[in-house]
Amino acid sequence: MDSVTKLQGGLYVAYGKRCMDFTLAAVGLLVLGIPVVVLGLMIGLMEGSPVLFRQKRVGRHGELFTIYKFRTMTRRATPGSSITVSGDARVTGLGKWLRRLKLDELPQLLNVVKGDMSFVGPRPDVPGYMDRLQGAEARVRELRPGITGPASLAFRNEEALLARAADPVAFNDQVLFPEKVRLNLRYMENVSLVSDLGYILETILPAREEAASPLLDCQASR
Repeated sequence: MDSVTKLQGGLYVAYGKRCMDFTLAAVGLLVLGIPVVVLGLMIGLMEGSPVLFRQKRVGRHGELFTIYKFRTMTRRATPGSSITVSGDARVTGLGKWLRRLKLDELPQLLNVVKGDMSFVGPRPDVPGYMDRLQGAEARVRELRPGITGPASLAFRNEEALLARAADPVAFNDQVLFPEKVRLNLRYMENVSLVSDLGYILETILPAREEAASPLLDCQASR
């Protein structure tokens, strides 16, 4: 039994969380099956193939997995940075709409069913971030990556913050990522069914006007 199962969530973390994830994701795929197909057809007709975006991300225990999302960037988009800022020219017109409503993440229900991801947890990063954490911070890797979570909700306006930064990559690496790690560690220490349901509900409800901490706002505008 790893250290995650010793947290306050107890049996929920050990067994209930995965059971809830699988059940909700399976039901979600059944209920949203037609809308997902319609969105896929829209992308195919308006933007061409491929419809899905696939990329290797760092998962639980540092193991790589393939994440699924609806493609929101042009087919000829250069790989460049993994960071996307508000107004990024690589994002298609339809992609902007999908990103704003978070509909591009619906295919991740497949990742949840497969066990690669959870509904609530740290967002899965590309290699070079989560897999390089050391010491106590590395405990975050014991959690399955999530579709949503405390860090995702805290930085719903992440693309806008990055767009305001003089150096988006440095701002992400030196400010946003460490703050996300801190929030995810706090979540890890207090994970429970109630907290997970709360994060899921907050994700579904219309977003409130987001305001990052003064420290983040100050550093982003430099």
